Amino acid sequence: MKAIRKAGWFFLLALMMACWMGVLGSIRGEALAGVIASHGTDGVSVRGADIGKLQAFLEQKIVLQKLTDYGVSADEAIAKIRSMSDADLHRLASLSDRAAEGADSALGFLIGVAVLIILIVVIVKLMNKEIVIR
Repeated sequence: MKAIRKAGWFFLLALMMACWMGVLGSIRGEALAGVIASHGTDGVSVRGADIGKLQAFLEQKIVLQKLTDYGVSADEAIAKIRSMSDADLHRLASLSDRAAEGADSALGFLIGVAVLIILIVVIVKLMNKEIVIR
């Protein structure tokens, strides 16, 4: 086993595998989940919650800037939201939740890079090599 670990190809193979795992780990999948309303809830409270969620989403600076870029005022957007059907309103509220969660993907990228660096350091240390940063 020691002879294999000291071979040059083993180090390159371990490094390639670590890089490949980093690439595969940085690809994000999409997992969807939702809460199903019970039969006893009235549509008015669900509709009110969805409208409140969308109003909070429309008050964000980025969203307001995009609306003004497209020539739509915030009042026009809220009027359009109030005239939507319950199903469309709920679908739009669900999509706005997902857009707000995916807004800061830089943190996930930095965590992925940190994990990759730690993995490479561990593999190099397991091979009894030294890491010197000058």
